[in-house]
Order: sequence, then C-alpha cells, then structure tokens
Amino acid sequence: MLDLRRVTLLREVHRHGTLHAVARALSYSPSSISQQLRLLEQEVGVPLLERSGRRVHLTPAGLLLVEGAGAVLTDLERLESALAATEQTVSGTVRLAVFQSAALGIVPRALSLLAERYPQLRVEITQREPESALDEVWAREFDLVIAEEYPAHGAPRRRELDRVPLGQDALRLGVASGSGIRSLADAADRAWVMEPRGTASRHWAEQVCRVAGFEPDVRFETADLQAHITLVEAGHAVALLPDLVWGGRDPRVSLLALPGEPHRSLFTAARSSTADRPAIVAVRSVLALSIEPAARAGYPERATADKEHP
Repeated sequence: MLDLRRVTLLREVHRHGTLHAVARALSYSPSSISQQLRLLEQEVGVPLLERSGRRVHLTPAGLLLVEGAGAVLTDLERLESALAATEQTVSGTVRLAVFQSAALGIVPRALSLLAERYPQLRVEITQREPESALDEVWAREFDLVIAEEYPAHGAPRRRELDRVPLGQDALRLGVASGSGIRSLADAADRAWVMEPRGTASRHWAEQVCRVAGFEPDVRFETADLQAHITLVEAGHAVALLPDLVWGGRDPRVSLLALPGEPHRSLFTAARSSTADRPAIVAVRSVLALSIEPAARAGYPERATADKEHP
C-alpha cells in the first residue's frame, strides 16, 4: 500500500517545482525529501520525477499519482467532517490565515467570541498575504483564509475551494492632520507609501491615481500597514488605507473619501471537502459577527476633509 505522506510530498514538489522550495515550505531537509521520494518510486515501480536544471517535473505517472492523491485526501476530509458532526461539542483545531488589517480589525473580537461560545475549539492564526494564502489552503497548510478582492481585481479561484462573503471594507485616502490636502487631486505631488509591487492592493492603488490623472511618486514600499500609518502621521507620505486597519480605534490621521467611495470585498475560503466541518462553520459564523460592527459604523466621520482647512 502506498504511503500517503510520501504521495503528499510528491504533490508539494509538483506545486513548488524544486526540492529546496519544498524543504523550506515544510521545514525538511532536501536530502530527506529526496530519500522519501526515492522510496515512493520504489513502491510504485516507475519513475515519478525528471530533472530540468534546478527544477523538478513530474512524469505522466507522477501526475496521475498526484491527481489520485488529491481525490483520496478530499474523500478523507469529507469523512472526517462527517465524523466531527456526530460530536456534541465543537472541538479540534482550525488553522486560519489572515492578512494584516483583518488581524487588526476582525480577529481580536472573533477570538473573544470563540472563547466564550466554543471553549474546546483551538484556533491557530498566521498572517499571510491573501493571494498566497488561498494557494496554501488548497495545499492543506491552512484550513481557512480571510481573503480580499479590490474593485475590478478578482482574487485567484481554485475549484477545490469554496467562497463565503464576509463583508465590505471602505478604502480612503490617509493624510497627515493639518496637511491642507482635501482630495485625491491635492495629493498628486506628494510622496506616497504603498504595498509591494505584484500585490492586488498596489495595482489597485496605482490605478486609482492614474484614473485621477497622475502617476504616484511611490517613495516608500512596505506590506506593513502600521508603517504606512506612521509615515502618513509624520507627514512623510500619503496612503490609501482600509478602515479595518484601525481595529475599531480612532484613526491617527485624517481620512478623506475617494471618488466613487470604493470598498474592497472580504470573504473566507475553505476546501469544499471541509466546509461542513463544525469547527470551520463555527469560526466562519464568529468572523461574520466580528466584522459587523465596523461594517455598520462605516466610519462616516472619517470621510471628511481636514477640519483645520475647510
């Protein structure tokens, strides 16, 4: 009988493309992974891998095995979900991936509600970028992810993952108090801080500026939105900030409405084979409750121009 753990390793090789990348992702040594894959080839009796420079490709037999392994893992997860549904209490562990502003604006209240309603449920939370986290949920590194979609920017879709809407999050222009900036057009000649190139938020932010008629002078680049706020507060940059980043606290900068009052859409994604697992259903229900106060509030007082410069 095939060793399912070795087949899962082969699946990771197919996903990452190199043994070193798999080793980094799984905290194994490359030699250990090579040994396990050689044993798997001995078990099946046919070559599963072929090298092309530094990269490793699966043979047709390897691809067939990986496809079959995915179906087996899905069936096992459905069985585990059905068994968990027979229990009287919600328990177990849910590995949740979140991006930074969700960690600030949703997670604290969610953890309090989970502790109150489901004391036997353990939730492990890791900060990840939404694009990569969706792939990691598919690869079974996480059970659930809070992800995002910016206006006119669809998030990656995998047919093995479901998608449940979570809420809307307003996006606004953040400027230093007393800066005199009252609109996006006023920020055309200012220094900007944005998230790294290649992220959906960066592409959306650049497009917002270009539609407004200017190319943003991006002098600071970081994925840390707290760093964005610090730079804006000190008057060194302006930024496009989501409301969730404040975590229900009063903002430390002036927030101005953008043309069209854009919002990003938040959703959760899990593997379809585990979506009915009581623990995941419970976490999703609590996340929905935790975002409601911010969504209802809408932070209307923040979408105003700097009061010192009417």
